Amino acid sequence: MERTTERERFASRLKDAMAERGMKQADVIQMAADAGGKLGKSQMSQYVAGKTIPRRDVADLLARVLGVDAAWLLGAEGTDARDAGAPSRASARHEAASHPVSTEDGAREHAASTIRSTPMREFKKSSKLDNVLYDVRGPVNDEAEAMEARGEHILKLNIGNPAPFGFRTPDEVIFDMRQQLTECEGYSNSKGLFAARKAIMQYAQLKHIPNVDVDSIYTGNGVSELIQLCMNALLDTGDEILIPSPDYPLWTACATLAGGAPVHYICDEEAEWNPDLADIESKITSRTKAIVVINPNNPTGAVYSLDILQGIVELARKHQLMIFSDEIYDRLCMDGVKHISIASLAPDLPCVTFSGLSKSHMIAGYRIGWMILSGNKRCMRDFIMGVNMLSNMRLCSNVPAQSVVQTALGGYQSVERYVEPGGRVYEQRNYVYEALNAIDGVTAVKPKAAFYIFPKLDVKKFNITDDEQFALDLLHEKHILVTRGGGFNWEKPDHFRVVYLPRMGVLREAMEDLADFLSTYRQN
Repeated sequence: MERTTERERFASRLKDAMAERGMKQADVIQMAADAGGKLGKSQMSQYVAGKTIPRRDVADLLARVLGVDAAWLLGAEGTDARDAGAPSRASARHEAASHPVSTEDGAREHAASTIRSTPMREFKKSSKLDNVLYDVRGPVNDEAEAMEARGEHILKLNIGNPAPFGFRTPDEVIFDMRQQLTECEGYSNSKGLFAARKAIMQYAQLKHIPNVDVDSIYTGNGVSELIQLCMNALLDTGDEILIPSPDYPLWTACATLAGGAPVHYICDEEAEWNPDLADIESKITSRTKAIVVINPNNPTGAVYSLDILQGIVELARKHQLMIFSDEIYDRLCMDGVKHISIASLAPDLPCVTFSGLSKSHMIAGYRIGWMILSGNKRCMRDFIMGVNMLSNMRLCSNVPAQSVVQTALGGYQSVERYVEPGGRVYEQRNYVYEALNAIDGVTAVKPKAAFYIFPKLDVKKFNITDDEQFALDLLHEKHILVTRGGGFNWEKPDHFRVVYLPRMGVLREAMEDLADFLSTYRQN
């Protein structure tokens, strides 16, 4: 009860100080940025609503912006709202008279005074970022970090980061990187080490991807860098690109930053999250240049059937579209499901296939991904020139990480143990799927790959109108961090993503806490 009282007192004083100065939340955020600090919109709204108290450094920043005493703002009794650190003009003159300064010191003070009296122009973020979001590490994550800074433990089910949950890099991979470190001190070819690209080419052959040679392969600092590179190489302002909804939000963000216009096609939850082919075709226009396929899918865990993939290829062929296929989870399929690379079905179309080792080999921090250009390369010669230019500009990707690609892709694949019956990923997937569906008001489609599940909330039962608020409320009450459905460009506020990487004991506790939270939850 005492903690609630402190929050209410802080919120009340914060609102009083803002009202006295005629400031809105946006004004406080902007002035904090001008002062060299950082306040998020969600963070600020939580303070005003009395849902949380800032850590001391943030309170000091708020106090400076509002011209009040930090201790008073935090709810201390017997303190004055006025900033004790701001002396009056009279006291400042008295101080100056009592301590005469040298000519040199006086010149410095005069210069400093002159500089301070000239307002610095304001540097705002680029307008290109106005429609960009990445809520996997967005406002709710910022609030979780603030809570951690106050000593609170947070269970992070928001990001597919294997290492913190005990998934280790294969020993052979670590050994080979150590052995080769002394040979990785310089830049590599901008596309990557020959041995790495040769191994990727052979892997592409096993996936039946046609028309691939070593020069058609580019390594990157994770797939993320290569997605951004391709969007910049392809899209002119206003060009449209079809992207699934829900999507991995980096695709929409990179297309937007490149000046393109992302158009989201629906993946149908009632059809195990498969793309709706009719919806795709209805959204193709004369400005559509390409279609993005995320298979296996993040955030749903869906793996697309041969029929669905052939349907997408036919649409791309009919409307002359380029295909981008994000297949980073292709080695994490379960239940006997076999992954099919869409490029293997489209030898006559321009295709770019993305994959890497971050998930399949549990080495997300090494940042090693790749892309494979295949199919009809004649029609994308100019695009390839742009890709080469951008690839050259970044010199090369992480060379030590490239050095382990050959080892990782060859021989026994240890990840297979995780996704077979009895394996950690397989058993944790089964448990989370069953536990979520056992909660009144929650339903979920069983994932076939990766380590994510995208459950649906009964918005009427829980009165949910804002999925970010739902994620914040869960974070504050149960210290569980998830990513809201809107963070994956899903329009309705009725979904969220859960990462099921934690060990079974932790997952059980998390699901029990979620069930307890939802048993009484009603959004205001």
